[in-house]
This record gives sequence, C-alpha cells and structure tokens, in this order.
Amino acid sequence: DYGAWADFIETCFSRYLDEKPELVLDLACGTGRMTRELAARGYDMIGVDGSADMLAEAYGGESPEGAKPILYLCQDMRSFELYGTVGAVVCCLDSINYLIEEKDLREVFSLVHNYLDPDGLFLFDVNTPYKFERIYGDNAYVLEDEIDGRGVFCGWQNQYDSGTGVCDFYLSVFEERGDGSYLRSDEHQRERCYSADTLRSALTESGFELLGVVADFAFGEPDPTT
Repeated sequence: DYGAWADFIETCFSRYLDEKPELVLDLACGTGRMTRELAARGYDMIGVDGSADMLAEAYGGESPEGAKPILYLCQDMRSFELYGTVGAVVCCLDSINYLIEEKDLREVFSLVHNYLDPDGLFLFDVNTPYKFERIYGDNAYVLEDEIDGRGVFCGWQNQYDSGTGVCDFYLSVFEERGDGSYLRSDEHQRERCYSADTLRSALTESGFELLGVVADFAFGEPDPTT
C-alpha cells in the first residue's frame, strides 16, 4: 500500500523536521512506485537504483499530473553521487537488508549523511531478526496472483544461515501467456539480517542522531515479534 506508506513518510517529515523538505532522495528506488507517489505529493524527487532494468520500468511509469520531472540515476547505493544535498532520504522495502557486508552498510549510511542537509531526515525500514528466523527461515511459500487477467504463480524457497545472518531466496515465477502456456523465470536474491545494535552503531559512527525506531505506520513500539 504505497499510499499508506507515503502517508507515514509525510507524518515522519512533520514529526521530525522543522519544515517540509523540498528535495527528497528515494535510495534504491527500484521501479519508482514510491518515487512517483511522493512526487505526486509535491516533492522534488531523485531516484537512485543500481538496476538498469528497474530504472527502465521507472522511466516508463506514468508521471503524476502536475508533478516536477523525476531525476533517475543508475548508481550503486554503496557509491552514489548527487549534485548537492537533499532535505530527506527515504530507503524503502528492506533495501538496506540487501547490503550483505557490514562495511557496505556503514558506507551507505556515511554517504547518506554526507548528502543530507544539516538536520535532514533519513528514513529506512529493515526486516527484523524475528522475520529472518521465523518467517523466512528455511520455509517455502507458494504465491498465486493475477495480473491483467493472466495468472502468475511463484514458488519461493528460503535458506537462512543463522551464523552469518544471510538469507538466500530462490524464486521460480510462472507467468501465463496469451496462448495459455506459462513462461518460467528463476532468480536468486540474498539479504542480511542486522541487529538493532549493529544498525544503531553504524548510524552513530556516520554522524546520525537516532530519533526513533517504530514497528508500524501507527508508530507502535517494537517488540521481540515485530
């Protein structure tokens, strides 16, 4: 629900910033769904992502009526460069967990701090240890959906190493074609579980002041099962 997520982001802007930011960076923006949602709300947006395929989808997305043009940059989040500072940085959909090495996590936090205005806001979400251990684990899932009237089937197998904190996701997707046959595609993704202490330490070392940690869009307190 990108609308609800954007509502939460704007509530954070109101809660933690003295004034509404004009220029916002969507880091690891993917296909630009959140980037366009925020642009529609009047923000001047920059979208950075390391995937040319993702950004091709973003470029092809319908621009919000009346919104300023979005600047998309194809750059690795571990080494991105901007032309100046921004008022806020958002990094959504557990993109931080895709940083497998802790040194990469610290490098990203340092870069974000470097490109933020003084007293700017960095807002990101992560998958928690509970999710990696209990929801992902070594579990398998089957997902079925329909897109434009055609069936989509996904077989999803997880493999979590509690020693390294790394989880491998093996996905096979079957998409129905016009003649009733299905086209199969396979992909492998990998995420790293970071403890709250590791995240706090990396933020502090990068010069950030930690303003809050919340469990949901209602600003609930995190607990062991969040």
